[in-house]
Amino acid sequence: MPFTTSAQPRKQRLSLYKAPLHLRHKLLNAKLSPELSKKLGVKRLPVRRGDTVLILRGDFKGVTGKVVRVDLKRVRIYVEGATRTNSKGQTVYYPIHPSKVMIVEADTSDKVRQKLLERRKR
Repeated sequence: MPFTTSAQPRKQRLSLYKAPLHLRHKLLNAKLSPELSKKLGVKRLPVRRGDTVLILRGDFKGVTGKVVRVDLKRVRIYVEGATRTNSKGQTVYYPIHPSKVMIVEADTSDKVRQKLLERRKR
């Protein structure tokens, strides 16, 4: 899924940072759990709000929770249970990169996502 034809790392990074939002959706891919992968017939899916994910890396490793918000601009997701207190004392969600999570339960109620699954199975 290259956004540029150049092999230069600086141009690769630049194209990632300048990628339009409709292409950034591809950067939100996360692997599926082995059971879910067998059931759906695909290895990876873009993370969505409503999916249940298991965090595999970082301070919140082992935490399972629902995706509350997806930030396309920063390419981060926010998960229930992965929170911290900010300087004002409020509880805020901690941003997590989608490559560091595994989708345990996918929300397949959406027709568009069902079409995507059918397309990727082939």
